[in-house]
Amino acid sequence: MTLRIRRLLRRNDAAQYVRETWSQPCTPTWLAKLAVIGGGPLYRKAGRFPLYDPDDLDAWASARLGPKRRSTSDPV
Repeated sequence: MTLRIRRLLRRNDAAQYVRETWSQPCTPTWLAKLAVIGGGPLYRKAGRFPLYDPDDLDAWASARLGPKRRSTSDPV
């Protein structure tokens, strides 16, 4: 049996991952706010530290993107 170790990211690294991978604005404080009010990526807690799986960050960032458009006048 092979054990697959997944690297979970702390909030600072998770925000950087979203910025660098998805070119979307993201800060650790914004992720903290979303953890309270909802609407952010899924995360786990290890003690007092939130940990984010890159797959969950990818799903969340992808869902935030709108459809492709050719013009600002394209219907939503």
